[in-house]
Amino acid sequence: MTPIRRHVPILIIGSGVAGCTAALTLADAGCDVLLLNAGDTLTDGNSELAQGGIIYRAAPPPDQPDRPDYDARALEKDILVAGHNHNYRKAVRWLCRQGPLCVDETLIKRAGVEFDRNPDGTFNLTREGGHSAPRILHRADYSGRAIMEGLTAQVLAHPRIACLHRRAAIDLLTSHHHARNSQYRYEVDNRCLGAYVLNEESGEPETILADWTVLATGGVGQVFLHSTNAPGCVGAGVSMAFRAGVDLANLEFMQFHPTALYEERSNRRPLITEAMRGEGARLLDGKGRAFMLRHDKRGDLAPRDVVAHAMMEEMLHSGAPCLFLDVSGVKQDLPTRFPTVFEQCREAGLDIRNEPIPVVPAAHYFCGGVLTDTRGRTSLRGLYAIGECACTGLHGANRLASTSLLEALVWGVSCGKDLARRALGKTLPAGLAAAIPDWRHEGDERRDDPALVAQDWANIRNTMWNYVGISRTEARLRRAFEDMRDLVRHIHDFYKRTRISRRLVDLFHGSQTAYVITQAAMRNPVSIGCHQRVD
Repeated sequence: MTPIRRHVPILIIGSGVAGCTAALTLADAGCDVLLLNAGDTLTDGNSELAQGGIIYRAAPPPDQPDRPDYDARALEKDILVAGHNHNYRKAVRWLCRQGPLCVDETLIKRAGVEFDRNPDGTFNLTREGGHSAPRILHRADYSGRAIMEGLTAQVLAHPRIACLHRRAAIDLLTSHHHARNSQYRYEVDNRCLGAYVLNEESGEPETILADWTVLATGGVGQVFLHSTNAPGCVGAGVSMAFRAGVDLANLEFMQFHPTALYEERSNRRPLITEAMRGEGARLLDGKGRAFMLRHDKRGDLAPRDVVAHAMMEEMLHSGAPCLFLDVSGVKQDLPTRFPTVFEQCREAGLDIRNEPIPVVPAAHYFCGGVLTDTRGRTSLRGLYAIGECACTGLHGANRLASTSLLEALVWGVSCGKDLARRALGKTLPAGLAAAIPDWRHEGDERRDDPALVAQDWANIRNTMWNYVGISRTEARLRRAFEDMRDLVRHIHDFYKRTRISRRLVDLFHGSQTAYVITQAAMRNPVSIGCHQRVD
């Protein structure tokens, strides 16, 4: 089969809120974009699963009605407190000041997203843990789905955006690592030139050369045993950036959501939105007693890292496999306000109007990733990173609730505007493009046996959950490092001998991502935020 090779002006890998927003911003500016996603549709990632909502702006107090910047300052303080002041303040200010405008212009006006409103027509703002005021826009409890429906409709209708589905990125192409002409490897500046991508339909890798590349590949939650993440969130962007020598940051900060539905179904646990606690739900132990005030004066509205650690202490002390969320304090009609949670629980045999929800913490959001500035630029020329795979410094050591969708939106817009200014009229030199070879199969053995791959995944997920999970010690991290080092070597050899497949690509990305997270956790002896050292 003749290898497929194409050259595009701008390649965006990932189709969540960040990827779609960047694509729309670029296309509206007159740029042609190729948007790739690994699933069957544009909505197969984490963005679709977001329940709580997206930060907008709180109403100013009655004594300061003419202060449009009032909530920007209050939100900045909330983000810094939740992030344990480990945040990059420039990124925090950027989000707080750009956020409402991006919501207005991109989501409400451009994408036509309809958020819930009060009878008087004003937005129905809710509050979540760590927030000092109600400032979160939502659409019932399926806000991510509503946002993605609006964005993807615009993306699919835009003549300057081409979408390719079932394309799993294998590796970033760079001048230092892939150019056959040695002259390009002598140049001091390495440059991203696109990516090798697996076409799942044909089973063959494709070479996609790009003048500019944007990583928007999402999170890493699937490297842990219990996760709220979509199946494809294995850290592909982090893994590829690491191999390309791109700067990474804050990899030890994996946020665990306190309330995921406890049931034996799969390693992806349905999320129980934090907005339920914002509207009156309480966490209870196995004897029906509230316990959060024993751990933090903010009680059930403490930031996520505090709540998750408190829950783990309670479960370890009692030996209970889960705790419970009592939603009887929620004043609104549960099937109307929280239809997603209500239906998920109903499918699990629970009627949350009459009984509490069994919950456990689960890996939820990655606060680290590919280091970027406020425009999404990385340390590698020609490469941007946005969304959960990027580390903007916004979250610091722990993410404030409902900042993720806003970060994806704001950095998607910022990246699109910056790249539109740089991209027009600039293309890869013909000689450099020609120096990049097509993918060559190193192994012909068809050995991606599902049983072998499943066992490797079980080893990765159990190691990360038990040793690099909510509570960490030097002994646990060293054991994880040794185990992951040996496993990565084994998988690398397996990868080279075996013909490429989607199962193998995901396994390779997941193992490398788990390894670099473990290394980062070992290097940081300070207990802070999501990185909880108990030794």
